[in-house]
Amino acid sequence: MIPIDEVQLNFSPQTLNVLNIILGLIVFGVALDIKVQDFKTLIRNPKPFIIGAASQFVLFPLIAFLEVYFLHPQPSIALGILLVGACPGGNISNFMTQHADGNIALSIAMSAFSTALATVMTPFNVSLYADQIEGTRHLMQNLSLNPWDMLYLIAVLMLVPMSLGMYVSHRCPEFAARLKRIMKIASLTFFVGFLVFAFVINFKYISQLQGVASISVILLNFLGFTLGYLFAKTWGLSEKDSRAVSIETGIQNSGLALILIFNFFDGLGGMAVIAAFWGIWHIFAGLILSTWWSRKSTSLIPSTQ
Repeated sequence: MIPIDEVQLNFSPQTLNVLNIILGLIVFGVALDIKVQDFKTLIRNPKPFIIGAASQFVLFPLIAFLEVYFLHPQPSIALGILLVGACPGGNISNFMTQHADGNIALSIAMSAFSTALATVMTPFNVSLYADQIEGTRHLMQNLSLNPWDMLYLIAVLMLVPMSLGMYVSHRCPEFAARLKRIMKIASLTFFVGFLVFAFVINFKYISQLQGVASISVILLNFLGFTLGYLFAKTWGLSEKDSRAVSIETGIQNSGLALILIFNFFDGLGGMAVIAAFWGIWHIFAGLILSTWWSRKSTSLIPSTQ
């Protein structure tokens, strides 16, 4: 069995370019749903969004840190968990929220604006929490990670296609309405297909995840869904809003994590395997949760508001 940090996943520069394009298309497709009115709605009723953003960028990174602190995985595994915990919501969260009978408008808003917030919050959270643990701090120093370089890459990958999508939506609303249906189906198909392909060609490495490593991914995902939901409920959000916050918290952008790992962490085996396994696992777990919720009507659940 190859030591996990010596693993080199089968991701060529061409493969990463494909992933960059898919990620950009997904962000562009989500942005086609955003209208100026959405900003006005958030200003009038910002509470659900603020709670959701806090769940994504404060609660979930803290959960990832505490998990690493108590489980003591090896440094590269720990850093992979911290990076996944610091990424914005994943690319299929809107579909899953809709399937779960959650607040799809809130989900779309959180996906879009968490993408913008991630340009600052992802490098900040990775640097903040990695510095608190000796093993990951040492690893970060050896890699000489520059948070500003990471911020720039995230801005290019996420903000540019999001801005373009919002522009098309504003200037050509009828065209955007037709295009977004195609974009959602195509981008999700390509993304899921890419992850499955990546999983298959790297299965012999991902299958090395045992013990603490695999438990860490499964536990972190479970805590994201569960505590995200409870966090929203504690602050008085409705059932539909709470479901959206839960899914946005538990579905993380594994595609972005992989891109950052290969650009800034030299494709470090432990980190890459964690991100690849997360990419498959959160889809599996998210579909189970959203299907279960889809059978429990929100109209039968009393609101806490």
